[in-house]
Amino acid sequence: MKVDIFVVDAFTSQQFKGNSAAVVPVKNWLSDELMQNIAAENNLSETAFIKEIDANKYEIRWFSPMTEIDFCGHATLASAFVLFNEFGVEAQIEFITKAVGSLTVLLNASNEIEMTFPNQKPQSVSSIPKQLLEGLSKKPTEVLINRQAYFAVFANEQDVFDLTYSSEQLRQLAPLDVVVTAPSSEYDFVSRYFWPANGGDEDPVTGSIHAGLVPYWAEKLNRSDLIAYQASKRGGVLKCSVSDTSIVVSGNGVLYLKGKINV
Repeated sequence: MKVDIFVVDAFTSQQFKGNSAAVVPVKNWLSDELMQNIAAENNLSETAFIKEIDANKYEIRWFSPMTEIDFCGHATLASAFVLFNEFGVEAQIEFITKAVGSLTVLLNASNEIEMTFPNQKPQSVSSIPKQLLEGLSKKPTEVLINRQAYFAVFANEQDVFDLTYSSEQLRQLAPLDVVVTAPSSEYDFVSRYFWPANGGDEDPVTGSIHAGLVPYWAEKLNRSDLIAYQASKRGGVLKCSVSDTSIVVSGNGVLYLKGKINV
């Protein structure tokens, strides 16, 4: 059997920037083992599998090369990009997930893909793990946590740009990942995301972690609309806004590849 596969650079309007995700639409779910093998073979930060269950309504599952992930923003954007541009879907899409409920995605007036995520604001930690402090080359001014990651906050964006890390130490924080962040002169805030326990060393652009970053920085900066930059080698810009219950994250995508795979 052959299935379609698309590769999209998410959170960018330039090819070879942003974060690449593979999207595999299926009529029926493949086995977990096969989906994991496909994701490992793709060797991208995420492969999304989507299955239509009603008009404009899809189940979505995300796999890194190592494991199934319970929440991924850039592969959600990539999936919506494929549905809007390759399958003629119009208006609003609803993605049904196992862990974070229903995600609403639409194509806004600026022709950007606009995703509504749950508000996952982090909380301060009372005890900072030794592996976090030993895994980062600089000491943060504040550490917080949500269901996805530890948040290491720095006073200066240059600290984020210059920071080095130990994958061996950060891997011991599993199942949590690590995001480092600081206020920015050009953007509202910058970040970098490390996930050696779940997918790889440094993720190029991580939509899901902005469900925690945006409410944190919105409170600190006293603003509800923010521009974020993830300062990886590829880099990516995210337009964000916040309410009490949800986060809206918007961005562009570029189709890199489409074809078929044998399963």
